[in-house]
Amino acid sequence: MPKYIIEREIPGAGNLSQEELQGISQKSCGILHEMGPQIQWVESYVTNDKIYCVYIAPDEAAVKEHAEKGGFPANCVSEVKSIINPTTAEA
Repeated sequence: MPKYIIEREIPGAGNLSQEELQGISQKSCGILHEMGPQIQWVESYVTNDKIYCVYIAPDEAAVKEHAEKGGFPANCVSEVKSIINPTTAEA
């Protein structure tokens, strides 16, 4: 199943409290539960003004549907084509 990176522009995201992040996470998980097992949230990275989320989903439309239902921005949705890391450099 394809993997996607979602860029969410959220001014001040890096200043969100643990309670606020927990609330956002709970809302997201509730919507994912309603949508069924075909879409999964893997993890997210919070920076100063953006949150980058990693999802596994059947298509980009499912990712956008989740964002719409949750009221989350999905400013850029990109399908992951390859994954590399330091072991990629090994012959």
